[in-house]
Amino acid sequence: MTGSSDGFAFEIQKASESSSARCGVWHTPHGTVETPAFMPVGTRGTVRGLWPEQLVETGAEMVLANTYHLALRPGAEVVEELGGLHRFMQWDGPILTDSGGFQVFSLAEMARLTDDGVSFKSHIDGSWLELTPERAVSIQEQLGADCIMCLDECPSHEVPIEKLRQAVDRTTDWARRCRDAQKRTDQALMGIIQGGTDPAERERSAEGLLKLEFPGYAIGGLSVGESPESMYKTLDVTTPMLPTDRPRYLMGVGTPRDLFEAVVRGIDLFDCVMPTRNGRSASAFTVEGEVRLKNRKYRTDERPLDPGCECRVCTRFSRGYLRHLFLSREMLGPILVSYHNLVFYQNFLRSLRDAIRSDRLDEFRSLHLAEVPASL
Repeated sequence: MTGSSDGFAFEIQKASESSSARCGVWHTPHGTVETPAFMPVGTRGTVRGLWPEQLVETGAEMVLANTYHLALRPGAEVVEELGGLHRFMQWDGPILTDSGGFQVFSLAEMARLTDDGVSFKSHIDGSWLELTPERAVSIQEQLGADCIMCLDECPSHEVPIEKLRQAVDRTTDWARRCRDAQKRTDQALMGIIQGGTDPAERERSAEGLLKLEFPGYAIGGLSVGESPESMYKTLDVTTPMLPTDRPRYLMGVGTPRDLFEAVVRGIDLFDCVMPTRNGRSASAFTVEGEVRLKNRKYRTDERPLDPGCECRVCTRFSRGYLRHLFLSREMLGPILVSYHNLVFYQNFLRSLRDAIRSDRLDEFRSLHLAEVPASL
């Protein structure tokens, strides 16, 4: 399989004159995605607490689900029998599935890693899930997502150089095996660049994967403990190596500041649990910075959550009421703040696309990031 798949096309509509940022449209079998784009994370076939219609309201065009978790429960064969992931979760738009490679990092204590693949001890019942490159592709073909990912090894940023090189070699070999195992032509298979923060290893990883001619490329192995500055330097090195005519996806990132810094370096796609995870913890993204709703100062605060937002949460509910929901452990609180945070992210990306089109990235930085703490 080469750099194209049935039903997919990537068009760059505007390239920034002052940076590597670009905005475009990615055509997929289940609709178009305006890039740069943020994908809400629906790990188990749902973005926690939100109906599909509410996701559409937030402005989301594409969502992410996880191969490892869906393979364990309910099982890929169940999803396939129930009509595939789109019908299963009642989401009509594009879906991307991760391969389970990140769990090699996040569930390292429960995994056995060899050159053939990885075996996970289920966190649900203790049974073993065997995940080879071939099996990862097969599961994702059963799930039926639009974009699927190669199985990769995601090492910690602190591993010795020998382990880092081994992870790059293994990721490249697994990518070739994934490409050779793919049967469906209506799914775009993406290769994943690894190499930690080592420029030479990033270059070696890119060289190996570019030869395999994937229809899109992801940058993995970042936001795993390294500093933001190290991540940005790694993107400075890595992104220019990737084809300009295919989507570039930075996996698992991140904060609004991270998104901006990655976009000006040429990244097109993002996913991160932060908007919903923070929302479930009473932490809201606003134009004024972070709002921690459990703080006592919001007890009688009549103001909307975010004065600059017109979402259904901010136009109806006060900070005092939202605080009450969390302190009372009412499930509506996490739902409402998760919804708002996703709206914030989509509005942020929409404004960023507009800034690229009108060559106003410096103005965007001063207007949208001056008051956003680096920790957010």
